[in-house]
Parts: sequence; structure tokens; C-alpha cells
Amino acid sequence: MNTQYTITELAREFDVTPRAIRFYEDQGLLSPSREGSSGLRRVYSGRDRTRLKLTLRGKRLGFTLSEIRGLLDLYESPTDTVPQLHAFLDTVTRHREVLERQLEDLNATLEDLAQYEAQARALLESGTREPHGLASDARSP
Repeated sequence: MNTQYTITELAREFDVTPRAIRFYEDQGLLSPSREGSSGLRRVYSGRDRTRLKLTLRGKRLGFTLSEIRGLLDLYESPTDTVPQLHAFLDTVTRHREVLERQLEDLNATLEDLAQYEAQARALLESGTREPHGLASDARSP
């Protein structure tokens, strides 16, 4: 069965704009065929639908378009080849390491914010009018 989709159908299904779909096409992630006398009407295949679904999943996970393109290429190639699996594993591992570093940074920032919040609440409870401690701490990196 050769299912075909319009850009409007895919946009509605995946809750993205047609402009986003055209952008992914411009980036080489999708390759619809053209129909109509002017060749302007895009027709997306089941393959394009799957690639769009995986692209959006990759974006939600924070992968770059370049990483997504590489993963899509791996997805469409035979899955039993060791080099392809190593490439996939390397991409996922690198991305996980970046996210773990970002998580550490976020946790440190959240701890700082919690301390500032506690200081501000303590100052408010004590009736202090000018939060000298906060102002001096906030200026230091």
C-alpha cells in the first residue's frame, strides 16, 4: 500500500506548521514528490511521514539537525551492520553526555536560586527593609 500525505495532513497530524515541514525538506530530511501541472503540490510518502516523526522526536530530545540526519540515514540502512550501530551509539552517547553536563549546570543554578529565595524570605520575615546580604551576593559571580 502506497500511502500519500499532503503537507496539511502531516502538519495537522504532528502539530507543526507547513513552514516547519518545508524547512525540514530544505534541510534534506524530507523529499516529497511533486504533483500538479506546475509541480508545486508536495506529496509526502510513508517514508517522509516516518522521517518527519523521527525528526520531531530527535528535536524534542535536543539533537541537532545534523545529528538527526545522521540518525535517519542509519535508520534507513540495514540495521545489522556493526559500523552503523557504532555510529548510532556514538551519537547517542555524545548527546547524553552533553545533557548530563547541562543537568549538572541546571542543578547548580537551582541550588543558587533556592539559597537566594531562602535569604529573601528570611529578610522579609525579620522585617529588614534593605536586603544588603542579597545585593552583595547577587553581584558576585
